[in-house]
Amino acid sequence: MGNFVEFEILKALIAKKPDIARFELLEEVEFKGEKYPIYGLVMGPEDPKVPTFGLFAGVHGLERVGSQLVLSYIESLFEQLAWDKDLQRKFEDSRFVSIPIINPVGIAMGTRSNGNGVDLMRNSPVDAGSTAAFLVGGHRMGKWLPWYRGEVEAEMQKESKALCDFVARHMFPSQFSMSVDVHSGFGIRDRLWYPYARSKEIFPCLREVEKFKSLVDHTRPHHVYMIEAQSLNYTTHGDLWDYIFDLHCEDSKLKGDTRFFVPWTLEMGSWLWVRKNPIQLFSSLGAFNPIKEHRFRRVMRRHKPLLELFFSAVRNHEEWLKKY
Repeated sequence: MGNFVEFEILKALIAKKPDIARFELLEEVEFKGEKYPIYGLVMGPEDPKVPTFGLFAGVHGLERVGSQLVLSYIESLFEQLAWDKDLQRKFEDSRFVSIPIINPVGIAMGTRSNGNGVDLMRNSPVDAGSTAAFLVGGHRMGKWLPWYRGEVEAEMQKESKALCDFVARHMFPSQFSMSVDVHSGFGIRDRLWYPYARSKEIFPCLREVEKFKSLVDHTRPHHVYMIEAQSLNYTTHGDLWDYIFDLHCEDSKLKGDTRFFVPWTLEMGSWLWVRKNPIQLFSSLGAFNPIKEHRFRRVMRRHKPLLELFFSAVRNHEEWLKKY
């Protein structure tokens, strides 16, 4: 297959994984005669009902920094597990799951879409009606334009289905789970978005979302994140996390239980990187990634405390839900 640096990092992590980590080959997508595997990671006990934190990236191939952040976080976990008994105990009663590179062809080729020209984050069978933003909200005009959803009534792309199936298997059974999908390419502020992307209707888990916002505000009082509904910025067709959340609600209702799941999006404010270094606009990746080495290192440092907070919040959800 075509090699790219993020996949080389992933292969190195697979080779040195600790005993509690299990990598799964979820899918292989073909592009120009080459095969590109999609791997999922599961860490923790076999019991899928325990609290679970999910971390995902690489839906849009141009946004490589997201996969780099997730891979860096996983590498830190692997290294720390070798000596940190407190962290080892955390994985006795909670789980961490991840797909760090959802769209390997897009990352390898430096394109937003996958190898079929489909924007995976516009690919689910969810419609926003007439409220979706023009073009950027998803369309079916053709793959020569960005934000293409794919053909009407067509099956979802392999990458999209792999993500949905993985989350359904490893997060839906959990009594309490939250996920973070890492993106870049919007605004000068780092944002934490919660659903919905398809409409401005009230999110069913708004009460818990507001409690989590209070947790972040009080625990990290100087944090940089704007925590808001995604629809406050724009609405889109086909959002995968809207679709996955609705599937979870249907599954929970069908089984008559009260399992909890909220998918978050970390949208890193890449326009700030461009404002500080306008020349990077001349690069195809420049609008989505920090080009200067010191800014890249700062991004890797900046968001890890948030990811650690998410993991701790998932594990200790009963306490902060009562407190806030």
